[in-house]
Amino acid sequence: MRILLVEDDAEVARFVKKGLMEAGHTVEHAPNGRDGLFMAASEQFDVLVLDRMLPGGVDGVRLVETLRGQGNRTPVLFLSALNAVDERVKGLKAGGDDYLTKPFAFAELLARVEALGRRPAAEVPTTRLKVADLELDLLSRTVTRGGKKIDVQPREFRLLEHLMRHAGQVVTRTMLLEKVWDYHFDPQTNVIDVHVSRLRHKLDKGFDKPLIHTVRNAGYMIRAD
Repeated sequence: MRILLVEDDAEVARFVKKGLMEAGHTVEHAPNGRDGLFMAASEQFDVLVLDRMLPGGVDGVRLVETLRGQGNRTPVLFLSALNAVDERVKGLKAGGDDYLTKPFAFAELLARVEALGRRPAAEVPTTRLKVADLELDLLSRTVTRGGKKIDVQPREFRLLEHLMRHAGQVVTRTMLLEKVWDYHFDPQTNVIDVHVSRLRHKLDKGFDKPLIHTVRNAGYMIRAD
């Protein structure tokens, strides 16, 4: 693994870096919070080992909060002489994944670092869905096809989002009633058919290939062909 160690105590830094490298890991060292933040934000690391109290105007908590605010999800192990429960809670709430108090046994530090390194990468939230030339932006709540903006109503947006999240799959009436209309029973109306018809008209009119298809006796499907 590639590890970033942010530690201002030179003796502790040498001890930890030497042990991690002997265990087969690559270690970069930053002696203060400002340098640590720059390195963590501009390079790719598997784990950050981070002292809570750091010089340079950026302490460990602020460093992690800044990284998390930027969308950086690299696992973080805090090292600190601050062993009070509220201090540990503060570090974890800032975005830390684990907390080890000083003094510590290197074997425990290594085990914790390697456990963090084995965690699956955090899933990046989906903000844009795409099927062929149709795009749905979940942040701006906009829909475009072939670069042309398509105006849809809020319910139509939810309906389209559900279809696109299941592109290539049959979406049943029951699924749509539960996920789009929040009904857990069938009100025996044609509300779904009406909305799908309106949405199909908006999305497919003027384009050669239809995207929304009716699957007889099953439901609906959105697909590229």
